[in-house]
Amino acid sequence: APASGASEPGRVSGAGVCKSRPLDLVFLIDSSRSVRPLEFTKVKTFVSRIIDTLNIGPADTRVAVVNYASTVKIEFQLQAYTDKQSLKQAVGRITPLSTGTMSGLAIQTAMDEVFTVEAGARGPSSNIPKVAIIVTDGRPQDQVNEVAARARASGIELYAVGVDRADMESLKMMASEPLEEHVFYVETYGVIEKLSSRFQETFCALDPCVLGTHQCQHVCISDGEGKHHCECSQGYTLNADKKTCSALDKCALNTHGCEHICVNDRSGSYHCECYEGYTLNEDRKTCSAQDKCALGTHGCQHICVNDRTGSYHCECYDGYTLNADKKTCSVRDKCALGSHGCQHICVSDGAASYHCDCYPGYTLNEDKKTCSAIEEARRLVSTEDVCGCEATLAFQEKVSSSLQRLNTKLDGILEKLQVNEYGQIHR
Repeated sequence: APASGASEPGRVSGAGVCKSRPLDLVFLIDSSRSVRPLEFTKVKTFVSRIIDTLNIGPADTRVAVVNYASTVKIEFQLQAYTDKQSLKQAVGRITPLSTGTMSGLAIQTAMDEVFTVEAGARGPSSNIPKVAIIVTDGRPQDQVNEVAARARASGIELYAVGVDRADMESLKMMASEPLEEHVFYVETYGVIEKLSSRFQETFCALDPCVLGTHQCQHVCISDGEGKHHCECSQGYTLNADKKTCSALDKCALNTHGCEHICVNDRSGSYHCECYEGYTLNEDRKTCSAQDKCALGTHGCQHICVNDRTGSYHCECYDGYTLNADKKTCSVRDKCALGSHGCQHICVSDGAASYHCDCYPGYTLNEDKKTCSAIEEARRLVSTEDVCGCEATLAFQEKVSSSLQRLNTKLDGILEKLQVNEYGQIHR
């Protein structure tokens, strides 16, 4: 529809609702003697009315006119005019030709000389429809059947408009299928202008998304040229009917109510889960912190301490320190362990050693653990000294007695040796 949204008889009105499809459109108008001058003017008005309903331009619809009777005249080619005003002015300047109704020749001329790239038609790769509208009031005087069939086979869509004495069978032979959409008939040229609204509806790309006739459950997307497709809102997928939608990701809808994690199931439903260190409550939606220490899987060597976040940390007994693995413990102060055995005082010498000491007035015994009072130690030492002296004297006396006996024996042996030696000398 025009940008103004103005309505004409039978026109689909409303800006943004209707936009004509781009076409390569050729009018073939019969101007034989049977068409009186006033009637020919009505034909030109009919053509101008259709032009009014189209979006004209190099990238939109291009229009050409072929005038025919017993001869054929190309009034202007598809590339000749690019705006409505100049197009309608060119249509207004067309004059009738002569006798005869050579409809087949007119179709052949349009096919050979107008629907060509050189003449302004767009090539096959553009996918722009090629359309011809034939307006006649008589019976063709040449063969139209075969030439019309060739035109249709080449991709030209043929519309046949008959007026007054037009032969209906000839119209059907020329037109494309389905005939009920491509053959039109009016009794007089006085009412031919009313057909312009029919062609506007035919060439108009009605936007079902704007009209509200799309039947899309969620979103209608216009594809142009009256076409559309349906899409779904986030979290839904388009069903096989290409119109309705089903939930694809119920978690994405944010209506699941899961406190922590929503997990989609293959069935199109979902279930809730909790973060590590939490357990799902009976409502199957909310979560509570687990007692990881109670589970016995914490790995702490000494003490497991639950944290508010649902996690935990390890600690060590007094005298121990937590290792780098944050689970095991090493001795920090052996004295603090209480297993040192010192009777009085344990003194730490580092991470893993110690020694014992005694209170004032005491001395450490040889076992390096127990303590004795200093006076008692002196008494023990004195007693030990006396015992030691007596043993020494007894040993000394025993040694002296043995030495005396040895000396006596040695003296007797020496005397015998001297006597023997003296006797040998005096013999």
